[in-house]
Amino acid sequence: MAFNITAAAPDPALLDLPWATPLADWPPDVVAALPRGISRHVVRFVKLSDRVLAVKEIAPRAAHHEYRMLRDLAALGVPSVTAVGVVSGRVDESGEPLDAALVTRHLQFSLPYRALFANQLVPDTASRLLDALVALLVRLHLAGFYWGDVSLSNTLFRRDASAFAAYLVDAETGELHPELTEGQRMYDLDLAQTNIIGELMDLEAGDRLDPGTDPLAVGEDLVTRYLALWDALTQEETVTDNAKWQVAARIAELNSLGFDVGELTMASDENGSALKIQPKVVEPGHHARRLARLTGLEVQENQARRLLNDLDAHRHDRGMTDESEEFAAHDWVANVFEPTIKAIPLDLRGKLEPAQIFHEVQEHRWFMSQTEGRYVPMDQAVQHYVDHVLRHRRDEASLIGVDTRTLPPVPDLPAG
Repeated sequence: MAFNITAAAPDPALLDLPWATPLADWPPDVVAALPRGISRHVVRFVKLSDRVLAVKEIAPRAAHHEYRMLRDLAALGVPSVTAVGVVSGRVDESGEPLDAALVTRHLQFSLPYRALFANQLVPDTASRLLDALVALLVRLHLAGFYWGDVSLSNTLFRRDASAFAAYLVDAETGELHPELTEGQRMYDLDLAQTNIIGELMDLEAGDRLDPGTDPLAVGEDLVTRYLALWDALTQEETVTDNAKWQVAARIAELNSLGFDVGELTMASDENGSALKIQPKVVEPGHHARRLARLTGLEVQENQARRLLNDLDAHRHDRGMTDESEEFAAHDWVANVFEPTIKAIPLDLRGKLEPAQIFHEVQEHRWFMSQTEGRYVPMDQAVQHYVDHVLRHRRDEASLIGVDTRTLPPVPDLPAG
């Protein structure tokens, strides 16, 4: 058996996989049945050393290129799957060469867009996925990464409170530059619009798209949202009066979008009467970093917003506004967050991330209170949520051994 493994930290268990067999023919006892997106390459999931890996069969040069791109993106902190290694030099039992295999780590709690549309989600699912993809594309472009194949199929989505967070999956056509030109960005955006319209039309043809969703309108909306977010993060602004207030307002606007401002460039014009400001360093995850600093919880950005809102309400309700944020946060974790998660049965905790469970419990509690016209205690909301929602959800942590084509519809949370 001949092959080479390129990896930063190789797992000896990789040696046990049937590399002399074409990936399409790997036996069922090796393959894990997770939901797969559409790919022009053969992709299989395997459970190895207590983790799930994705294996993609691809030409050697492309495999090594994508491996390097994914490692570079990880170093830049851009949401993407984690590269494990490349297996090259494969030959079958008759000595015929086989394509290389790119091995990545499966992103827990993530789903391809088709698996999301296989369920009874609320009608604005396409819009929420679009927001996530736009945020990802802007982050990639800010980092100097030209994707070259933007699509829903090349993206994985994780629930992030009532929104989604997007992660790049396929970097085969990607290029990393010190800075992208406007032409490179616009070409990527045009590809995104074309691909997403086609993908939504495909869902529409399969009766999986909400009848009120127009694929062409979604494609146009993608461009509008991208340009708006890009301008908010990068455009130069000229202020004349009350400059201090306007600079603070600009920073607050960027924070509301989930970005931190690491540096601002400010300069007076030739008459010395106007002040031009431009963000120089913008980093996503403003709320997630604040929550991590206060509580140690590592969560998605919108989940962090929801948890911080609850933390602030707890601080006010407990009369702790004169106490430090850190003290109030410790009290909230000990008396609100952890008891809620511990009230979830152990066999159900793997269905969603803890922060997502907490968010959905709070949403469910609000819905119960509105429906019943009364204050619903937390313990009652948790039990009702467990019995009527969580037990009926599939396990988004792994979905090991499940044929996703047979998955029943899953009730989504009520809007509100």
